[in-house]
Amino acid sequence: MSGHSKFANIKHKKERNDAAKGKIFTIIGREIAIAVKEGGPDPNNNSKLRDVVAKAKAANMPNETIARGIKKAAGDADSVNYEEVTYEGYGPNGVAIVVDCLTDNRNRTAADVRAAFSKNGGNVGTPGCVSFMFDKKGQIIVDKEECSLSSDDLMMAALDAGAEDINEEEDSYEILTDPNSFSEVRQKLEEAGIPMASADVTMIPQNYVSVDSEEASKQLTRLLDTLDENDDVQAVYSNLEENDSAE
Repeated sequence: MSGHSKFANIKHKKERNDAAKGKIFTIIGREIAIAVKEGGPDPNNNSKLRDVVAKAKAANMPNETIARGIKKAAGDADSVNYEEVTYEGYGPNGVAIVVDCLTDNRNRTAADVRAAFSKNGGNVGTPGCVSFMFDKKGQIIVDKEECSLSSDDLMMAALDAGAEDINEEEDSYEILTDPNSFSEVRQKLEEAGIPMASADVTMIPQNYVSVDSEEASKQLTRLLDTLDENDDVQAVYSNLEENDSAE
């Protein structure tokens, strides 16, 4: 996996997202609502909520905002019910794209996602048409500058915590887990004092597609940006070569 700097990509996305903190907080707020409704308001007894709270803190969401979101989700029986829905399709040059959404209006979201694809040289396909090209994994990124452990010590700590693999890149480490054990691994590393630039269950491409055409690259940029900016979209995954200009 070396050569695809997840950390650089995450930093790039965070820089973009810093200009749109409201969008990030909206995403996490909806994840908090879903987690509380599924497993209750106590992070100690709700691993999904615990993971979302860790994600919220990594995104610099204020503790009061997190607590308020949990309290609202726990106490408001009439709060909006969000539905999880995933769309799959192809962008220009055959780039595979998976779009995870949380929506209170499935028809609106479907129309918006289809419009984003069709206006930018892509098309939405049937469920499963591209997801087989990705592996669902827990992914923890550790910034080398923030981590005091040697690569060997970090590897031992990660494997002892139950991680499947660890990859070293120029500026970061990527720790991979089975999605079902992600919460446990993340918590053990957190308890060990290991700083995390990001920690989430994600879709990792099995292979990457490079885009050489400038026009296709511009279309992909517009497509991915349009999806990212949609309030109903929680995450966008693609197998675009991460060094390409569209990312």
